[in-house]
Amino acid sequence: MNTANYIINDISPFDISSPIKDVQTAFNQLTYSHIPIKKEGVYIGCISETDAHCFESNKTVADYQYALETFYVRKSTNWLDILEAFALNNSNIMPVLGANNKYVGYYELSDIMNLFNNTPFLNESGGIIVVEKGIRDYSFSEICQIVETNDAKILGLFISNMEDETVQVTIKIGHTGMNSIVQTFRRYDYNVVSNHEEDKFLEDLKKRSNYLDKYLNI
Repeated sequence: MNTANYIINDISPFDISSPIKDVQTAFNQLTYSHIPIKKEGVYIGCISETDAHCFESNKTVADYQYALETFYVRKSTNWLDILEAFALNNSNIMPVLGANNKYVGYYELSDIMNLFNNTPFLNESGGIIVVEKGIRDYSFSEICQIVETNDAKILGLFISNMEDETVQVTIKIGHTGMNSIVQTFRRYDYNVVSNHEEDKFLEDLKKRSNYLDKYLNI
């Protein structure tokens, strides 16, 4: 994916000598969580909307340089790493730097999210299975083998939760043989966290069968 096509440069960074009141005015006109700041033509960080409105309007950005947040990505940064940078910095704007830390523009969070929306993981039809296992016991190769030996294709998978000694993996597959895949995961000692209608139906049948056996044995 060529994320460089999504770089926007309609906002010039404020100089560090800019009055805080000008930054506050800009935030009132924008929907961004941060605004880039430069010093001697070089990007040095972002000022957040929350901080800007707490600062004294008669002072300059330089008076609050300590509060600048220095996050950014490069033009060559992978889109997943860009998405991670957004999440880590709780921002909806991401400065993009070129050679010698030259500011070339910024990404909007919504544009990068749209890239994710266009991946097969989201826009292809399929089913979701969430499995859980010990962090030392699971492997992606084993998970892929379980799915593929049931004649299904994996559209994507990722670690969706990691807590203590347990990891959860979310897998998206075609709608082929969901129940057989679920049962295979259980045979390999994976805990299936997600709910599946077909699986629930079989469980109900099993309970009814056990109830019938008890009734017949009375």
